[in-house]
Amino acid sequence: MDAPNTNWERPMGTHLITELMGDGIAAELSQSVRTVVAALPVKLEFEQINLSLDARRRDARSCYDQALASMLKTEAALKYPTATETESPNKILRERCKFSVIHRPCVTIPGVPTNFKKPIDIDIVRVATGGPYADAGRRIGLHSAVSVRVIERAPCRQAAQFAFQLAGKRGRSVISSSKYTIQQATDGLFEEAVDEVARNYSFIKHQRILFDALLARLTMQPEDVQVVVCPNEYGDFLSDAAAGLIGSLGLADSASYAYKEDGSVATAMFDPAGGTAPDIAGKNIANPTAALFALSSMLLFLGEVELGQRVKGAVLQTLAAGQRTRDLGGTLGTDAFTQAVANEMKDKVKG
Repeated sequence: MDAPNTNWERPMGTHLITELMGDGIAAELSQSVRTVVAALPVKLEFEQINLSLDARRRDARSCYDQALASMLKTEAALKYPTATETESPNKILRERCKFSVIHRPCVTIPGVPTNFKKPIDIDIVRVATGGPYADAGRRIGLHSAVSVRVIERAPCRQAAQFAFQLAGKRGRSVISSSKYTIQQATDGLFEEAVDEVARNYSFIKHQRILFDALLARLTMQPEDVQVVVCPNEYGDFLSDAAAGLIGSLGLADSASYAYKEDGSVATAMFDPAGGTAPDIAGKNIANPTAALFALSSMLLFLGEVELGQRVKGAVLQTLAAGQRTRDLGGTLGTDAFTQAVANEMKDKVKG
């Protein structure tokens, strides 16, 4: 199968997108996105789907059916944080939409204080399926429990293809990481799938690194950690660790991809990586940076490359100028920070 096509160069025009509403700070993040979109010379039409906990308590099946139908139609979605009660909406969306690849970029941002002094610039490519998340497990008597960990070749190959394609675009190297010396069957299959894909990209440096050694390298030699592809749970752990190194989970966005048989994207979903933050919901203090980065990534996917770059540039310029939300040591609320970005965006569009 050919390398997955991320559709980064689609034709420009009016775009219909799915907007998946959630819980906690979701409404505030949505308002921030819409404020910035209003400053753009492009028309985005939002088809809003309610995935809040209240809506799912009333009729979860209908919520997910509506979400799937909309996403298959629009092929692009913005999702905001959702609460997990009896089920994980993220897990269900991955299964229903057949997402196989999750991309989490993580880059040090000038103007954002961190406890880590070295610059980070890492693209984490995570297999979206399998691992321990596929099986909740079961108790065996009073003192034991067991769960099944599944690794499948096809999503591993798609994640590897995405990683090598991205590394080729950015002129970077690829690390595949797992615990292949211990989990010889499952992680061994993952590494085998990566090696199969790597043979088609001989011009890109590729190395295997055990996951615990990778974490050490990230903290000691972050410049050597560029594009990393790994199984589901390792990608989950690494993504949050990297976000912590750059200052906040509120700075990390995520993109999930499902593919057609020909390797083109069937559905893509873009979302801020953080949670619902119910303790600050409605207080106008949430950090919308990751949601705006998700908007930028979605615009790139839609073919609006210049506008996607401008949105991200406006956010970065705002942060570099010292205009930050409280979680980053600033004084601005959600609305004020968003307006600062929108003003910067308008200036860039005029310029």
